[in-house]
Amino acid sequence: MAPNIKEDESWKVSGISRTYPSYRQYHPITSESWLEGKHADDEAEGLWRINDKLYDLSDFASRHPGGIFWIECTRGTDITEPFESHHIENRAREMLSKFEVRQAAKPRNYKFTLKENGFYMTLKRRVREKLRMIEYSPTKKTEFLHLGILVSVFLFSWAGTVLNSLIFKSLAGLALCWVATSTHNYFHQRDSWRMYTFNLTMMNFRSWRVSHALSHHVYANSLHDLEMSMFEPFLCWIPDCHYASKTQRWISVVISPVVYLVLFQGQILIRLVLSLTKRNLMYWDDLIGLSLPMFLYVFTGAGLLETLVSWQIIVAVGSFIFGLVGLTAAHHDPRILHDGDAQRQDIDWGLYQVDTIIDRGDIKWSDLLVLTHFGEHALHHLFPTLDHGVLKHLYPELKKTMKEFDVELREINHWGHIKGQNQQLLRIKKNPVPPGIKKVM
Repeated sequence: MAPNIKEDESWKVSGISRTYPSYRQYHPITSESWLEGKHADDEAEGLWRINDKLYDLSDFASRHPGGIFWIECTRGTDITEPFESHHIENRAREMLSKFEVRQAAKPRNYKFTLKENGFYMTLKRRVREKLRMIEYSPTKKTEFLHLGILVSVFLFSWAGTVLNSLIFKSLAGLALCWVATSTHNYFHQRDSWRMYTFNLTMMNFRSWRVSHALSHHVYANSLHDLEMSMFEPFLCWIPDCHYASKTQRWISVVISPVVYLVLFQGQILIRLVLSLTKRNLMYWDDLIGLSLPMFLYVFTGAGLLETLVSWQIIVAVGSFIFGLVGLTAAHHDPRILHDGDAQRQDIDWGLYQVDTIIDRGDIKWSDLLVLTHFGEHALHHLFPTLDHGVLKHLYPELKKTMKEFDVELREINHWGHIKGQNQQLLRIKKNPVPPGIKKVM
């Protein structure tokens, strides 16, 4: 039975699900409230749902890379799409029957399909074969780049504080941003110390692992995408006047640089306030964020106030660059599918991911820029567990599959993304035609 939607709330629908996301009724919207809403909406009966079957994956998850994270976050939810995209080989699927409990009582909330002869599963088979022939040294290069960026944060911060140089502090802020964007490469992979380096930004990798790996990557640009909802009402990319008036949208364009500037500090403040007023959302690893000011205070000879000011300048610069790069990376442009726009009849999950992305075409020449500016974005969304250094080897398989399904791989440069993101903030009219379907040249 269709959900009972009041007449004045008829706009509360999502193009990818049967029900309106429960978490959007909670305020403030956080990773924790998103998980609470997903538990309520997915009707997984306290187990793990994959398609129309329920599984008890407690033992499997405990031996899975990032197992504790999966146990804590995904029990009682539908993990169909993450399961397929995180397991390229067939071993996990072959093991599923051991953990099957029963058929689900109700149909899936999400409308995506993953048919064996569909776009995503066809591409996945080809990628699986390609990966068996790839030499994985690119992952070592990624690790080297990440380590170099991490070291440069401390070196530039030290120089900026000792010399009282805004240039070096800005370089430290850039490096801090790059720590966050390069650490994003590891959010979907096996637990490692590299994930914790994200906390240097004063944000927490656990919360962003939920908002990014479980929410954004699965339900990009939809009402289920936490990385869309968490910025409302300051920034709204949903093309519907019910979410923000034209005046509010112009305000969003004007204040977006301010949002970028306070993104790092704002996240820690929100979690701190919620921890004090609601429940504990802080973790021991939040203290990692204080390692940079402690380092500066101990090794620069600067006073406490001078150290704190220098640190906050570095964090503010890093936050601004992170916001500018992250929010204009690939997903927001009037030509990109957002919830409310017309969707193609084939709701294959892989095609949906492609429709919600316009890739960065201007940085493919540099592994460093790809790693730090969310490059190879379409392939990253389709196969998030793969290292960024490996993704560039998969374009032949991607283009071959796109050609067969008559789909276009869209690319523009960063300035085009910046322009498109601002145009999307202003867009109220829904696209009546699904994203263009063209052959790859």
